[in-house]
Amino acid sequence: MSIKRLALLTAVITFGLIVFGGYVASSQSGMGCGPEWPLCNGKVIPNLQGDTLIEFAHRVIGAVLGILTIILFVKVVRAKMEHTVRRAAYWMVALLALQVVLGAIIVWYHLPTFIIAGHLIIAMLFLACVLVICRRSTKPGRHRIALSNQQQKKITRHIKVLLGLVLLILFVGAYVKHDFIGTSCGWATCGDSVMPSTGPEQIQTIHRMLGVILAVYSLLLTYWSFAKGWGASFQKRFSFISVTIAVQIVLGILTIVTAIDIVWAMLHVVVGTLLFAIVAEANIFMATLAKEKGRIVPFVIKQLPMKNGKSGSYSGQR
Repeated sequence: MSIKRLALLTAVITFGLIVFGGYVASSQSGMGCGPEWPLCNGKVIPNLQGDTLIEFAHRVIGAVLGILTIILFVKVVRAKMEHTVRRAAYWMVALLALQVVLGAIIVWYHLPTFIIAGHLIIAMLFLACVLVICRRSTKPGRHRIALSNQQQKKITRHIKVLLGLVLLILFVGAYVKHDFIGTSCGWATCGDSVMPSTGPEQIQTIHRMLGVILAVYSLLLTYWSFAKGWGASFQKRFSFISVTIAVQIVLGILTIVTAIDIVWAMLHVVVGTLLFAIVAEANIFMATLAKEKGRIVPFVIKQLPMKNGKSGSYSGQR
């Protein structure tokens, strides 16, 4: 299997593991193996039923992902890929090791909320590393995007801010979910007031306000991509990001209205993970353009016949 296909398979399984981890939390099956790791209820293979089946399945998928990660790392190192891909591979393995340690701590210390939220962020960063390997493992095509260096730098900054906001929202959202404070406020108000008063209400309100900021920011980027002529590649990406954020907001409202029904809660996790993957891909795409030394490329100078019999030359831009 090629590096690109293996990286794609690893990314898909990572996505699935993150979503399944959300199901483990929503079904409150996180202690299905008891406070034990790597054993499950004192056994290598426990009685597979109820919460134990769910938690053990999550561990098995994680083990499969770990094996694929090591294979992918070895293939990248042996293939002597470019520096960016090799660096992503080393970070991928380091994040995997950290993820395993955090997973053990979560079980040993009975699901500490802050560590669980950090566990999610590490998983997202791991996914980003795999996406870098997948995206950069083949020779990039020529992108006909007429952007100045200044425009490229501005767009890069915007995408990094967008990525940072998404990670922050995911962290706070995971904290809200795992601390069971998702219904501290209604979908529009907190009790009889718009303003939060208690700690849980304030945390949930912060999560919402960050979501509003992200939505407005993405809409502005979408508008600027068309108004300033950033090209179809960025117009499509920012439009997709804005639509995904809108869907995520609707799912968030439905999750609260239904008192955190597991179906809506899971869809919220799926779309949130997808949103991160889309923004991460946009960041990788932008880095690829920057590596190609800008997108204003001169035409090859050609000789043109002149009316007086002499020849001239011209140069252009593409």
